[in-house]
Amino acid sequence: MPNELDEILAMQCGVLTSAQASRLVGEKRFRALVHRGRWQQPYRGVVVTHNGPLSPDQTTWAHLLACPPGSVLGGLSALDQEGMTGFPPSGTYVVVHDKARRPEIEGLIVHSSVYLDERDVHPLRVPPRTRRARSLVDGASWSEPPRRARAIILAGAQQGLVRTRDLRDALSRRGTCRHRALIVESYLDAAGGIQSLPERDFDSIRRWSGLPEPTRQRPVRRKDGRYYLDVAWDEYGLAIEIHGIPHMRVAQWDADLMRANEIVIGGPKLLIFSSYAIRRERAAVADQLVRLFVNAGWRG
Repeated sequence: MPNELDEILAMQCGVLTSAQASRLVGEKRFRALVHRGRWQQPYRGVVVTHNGPLSPDQTTWAHLLACPPGSVLGGLSALDQEGMTGFPPSGTYVVVHDKARRPEIEGLIVHSSVYLDERDVHPLRVPPRTRRARSLVDGASWSEPPRRARAIILAGAQQGLVRTRDLRDALSRRGTCRHRALIVESYLDAAGGIQSLPERDFDSIRRWSGLPEPTRQRPVRRKDGRYYLDVAWDEYGLAIEIHGIPHMRVAQWDADLMRANEIVIGGPKLLIFSSYAIRRERAAVADQLVRLFVNAGWRG
């Protein structure tokens, strides 16, 4: 049967803290192995049980173990461990307890938090990390571009990593964070709970731009089915569709493209906006709408 050293080395990818190494092999032997170059110490208090380059998993462990006890992987690093795709972390994101030491190591991104109990940290995952919902909220909050923050939340929902109520619960303990309103908006969009709101927001843009009243949810018959356009102007041969969430599933995205093509063939000119653009890029949406109408003969 494997001994304790073998079990810990297997679990931690051959990376130990100095305290673990001293306890498991003895202080004298541990120091000798490092001195002879058989083991290496890439960071203070961290030992790697070989002398070659570190693998990605070993780098993650080395960064984590270089942080104070009780630290955990967070954000995109935690989500990467959970199998989330599409958002590889640019470094190792670690959450330490509030006011704890924050090591300055290249490739290590440290955040602090007062909320690191079992509600937000999974008690069994290895390496230790925040739960999926907390990781998504953190990953979105730590992302500077709003579009990327929204995409992180939607990706987590689309990949089946979380439920909406878990995101809501995690955000309730998050305290002050960047993109809070956008995170709420995004997980509600993912849950399908506010599908009508982007259309209301679109109508306010239409009225602000002085454009005529459209026909809503107009059916369009095509040989492969019956479609409904979100808004249309038959007089000008124009139509608009508003997509609640970006399709990260290739099959769904491909089907939507084919559907849009069928609508345009022999039908109206079609513009497609995301709900994000409708809510947060109103001037750009209005500009495109007005130019579309002018090209269709509208004189305002």
